[in-house]
Amino acid sequence: MNGKRWSALIIAAVLFVFASITSILSIAGEQQSAFSEAFSSSEAFSENVLREGSPNQKIAVLTVDGVIQDTGDAGSLFATGGYHHQNFLKMIDKAAQDESIQGVILKVNSPGGGVVESAELHKHLMKLKEETDKPVYASMTTTAASGGYYISTAADKIFAAPDTLTGSLGVIMQGINYSGLAEMYGVEFNTIKSGPYKDIMSPAKEMSEEERDILQSMVDNAYQGFVDVIAEGRDMSEQQVRSIADGRIYDGRQAKENNLIDELAYFDDVIEILGEDLELSNPQVIEYKSGTGLGSLLSMSSQKIFSDDFKLLSMHELFTRPNSSRLMYLYAE
Repeated sequence: MNGKRWSALIIAAVLFVFASITSILSIAGEQQSAFSEAFSSSEAFSENVLREGSPNQKIAVLTVDGVIQDTGDAGSLFATGGYHHQNFLKMIDKAAQDESIQGVILKVNSPGGGVVESAELHKHLMKLKEETDKPVYASMTTTAASGGYYISTAADKIFAAPDTLTGSLGVIMQGINYSGLAEMYGVEFNTIKSGPYKDIMSPAKEMSEEERDILQSMVDNAYQGFVDVIAEGRDMSEQQVRSIADGRIYDGRQAKENNLIDELAYFDDVIEILGEDLELSNPQVIEYKSGTGLGSLLSMSSQKIFSDDFKLLSMHELFTRPNSSRLMYLYAE
């Protein structure tokens, strides 16, 4: 067999492999969509009893565990554990509508997250309070920093353990610049853009002072929003808030000294305090848990069946998801 035929065979093989991978990705995407649609009517979360008591006198625990970010997979059959933004908003609404729920405990273990998601969560909590008169108490556990503290300001009272890590009050927006590395290896970037700032914060070039000013103004606007919710939630002046909201972290003791929390208390203590404040003789304490519908029951076995497809989907997502910087209320070690 001559060289031309070998070349033709190799090209054909490469095309076949590429077509196969594309087909698998397409099928896997259809499978995920079909399964998600099939089980979308399943309950997104269920009610779990933490402490037995009167079913007409409930205290609902809403737990924020993880980064507050809308990943868009809350209703997916194949969603993993952790914080799911849309599900959590539905939990707040459910607690507002359930007349047997007398009060709510917001249990926070989060380093924060997106500016938009934190503000949306805060808004839903404020709506619950204003429309139902149900008190909301925040119990900050291991970590309640940045956006984790932002959402806690919606509570009527905020509690933290002595060694809770909180604070980090501020906004951050980060990107990388690998233009120097690219120049070292002779890599050139050709950018065609419609305006001078269309490639703002591009990792392929140095940031100009004009671009930095544009981004700083956005950070300043988001920071003002953070200052406002703290000032309103903690009955402090803007000047008082700004004096402590410089990005530093606090433990629970320091947070109390700076009026960021009301009392030092662990989660179990907060349950007792809320029950006493509501004058409930024997409240039933419940929490909402995600992923207990029919879709969740089949999730593990389905993931095993389509495990190879999921690996390919992950690779596909890695190379197709835009790496855009965003405004964050986030503490990162």
